[in-house]
Amino acid sequence: MKQTPKPPDFIIIGAQKGGTTSLYNYLIQHPQIAPAAQKEIHYFDFNFDKSPDWYYTQFPQPQTGENLLTGEASPYYICHPQVPQRIHDLCPKVKIIALLRNPVERAISHYYYYIKIGYESLSLESAIASERERLKGEIEKLITNPNYYSYEHQHHSYLTRGIYADQLPPWMKLFPKSQLLILKSEDLYTNTFGTYNSVLEFLELPPHQLQTYEKYNATQYPPISETVYEQLRAYFRSHNQRLAELCDRDFGWD
Repeated sequence: MKQTPKPPDFIIIGAQKGGTTSLYNYLIQHPQIAPAAQKEIHYFDFNFDKSPDWYYTQFPQPQTGENLLTGEASPYYICHPQVPQRIHDLCPKVKIIALLRNPVERAISHYYYYIKIGYESLSLESAIASERERLKGEIEKLITNPNYYSYEHQHHSYLTRGIYADQLPPWMKLFPKSQLLILKSEDLYTNTFGTYNSVLEFLELPPHQLQTYEKYNATQYPPISETVYEQLRAYFRSHNQRLAELCDRDFGWD
């Protein structure tokens, strides 16, 4: 009898530049977690034209008597409007992990990473100023056309990706609290072992001592002008306030 393929047990949905790679690498050190074919499978955003069976083959399937958990981490999931429903339809029991980083620092890190890999040529100030124009109509197209891919929305959404108060409600509506863990990236950086073990507890796994972990060092950028910092802080202030109300906790970014 052919075994029914097993979906992933957990999915780290983002945010980009929020520590998703570190957390995923910590999790797969646990003896009861088996890694996927790769960290970012991007099934629910870029590969959704493939079959569910294709998705399941990205994960190790349990051998007789084996009870390992497995999962993936695709940081674009959190902000793609089609993804929450798609995940819920295919994997209603999956546990969802969101890592939220101070949106000011996240935006700057995102920008300098794209400068480094050649996805951005504008100055930081210009990139921020151009975002609204670049993303004009893109979210609407993503919502109305299930096969639409938006380069601009994926890559040039420096501000948009930090508005977590807009991104989390669809997940909260679809998944019960017991299946949704919202973490502060800064906690992963400053209290790596404690945060790691709180994720294990969420996954109903025993605590584990990490063998190797990355000592967090803030990425080095050129000096950012205080004007830009203040502009970003002002931009995100009301969004962070909405997030605090949504999650009933102060993230301490202001």
